[in-house]
Amino acid sequence: MHQIEESPVDLLSDEFEFERATSGKRLANYIIDLVVFYILIFVVAFGIAAASPETLASLDDDSTSFNLLDRIITLFFYGLYMSLVEGLLKGKSIGKFITKTRAVNSDGTPITFGTAFGRGFSRAVPFCAFSAFGDPCNPWQDRWTNTMVVNDKPVVKY
Repeated sequence: MHQIEESPVDLLSDEFEFERATSGKRLANYIIDLVVFYILIFVVAFGIAAASPETLASLDDDSTSFNLLDRIITLFFYGLYMSLVEGLLKGKSIGKFITKTRAVNSDGTPITFGTAFGRGFSRAVPFCAFSAFGDPCNPWQDRWTNTMVVNDKPVVKY
């Protein structure tokens, strides 16, 4: 039995084009990634509580300034988390694995670690999620870094 050798596909050739991910897939990516992030935060907090219960007790403060600081720190860590995940996984995140999408540069080339950091910290800007409304979906993290989220499989041009 002969095995067919697959030659590498030149995704930048004129024979293929990328199809942008739909707004629905982008929303699914956001929800899945946010849930995974909060699960990770919960696991870390549980570990801290198990190792040092007095640390969490000292953080129990309902003041307005503490709540604001908590939100700013959470946004920072969300940006860092998304930066690391997309950087290490070459434009993918947990949500993007599930929806079979990927972040690429506007020209279709893979994103760099630096671009992933730009995308991640763009998400930390308050109200960034609202910038995704519209068709096509083009949120700030895409506009500011000249990237887009596409379906994993390129479409053959005819």
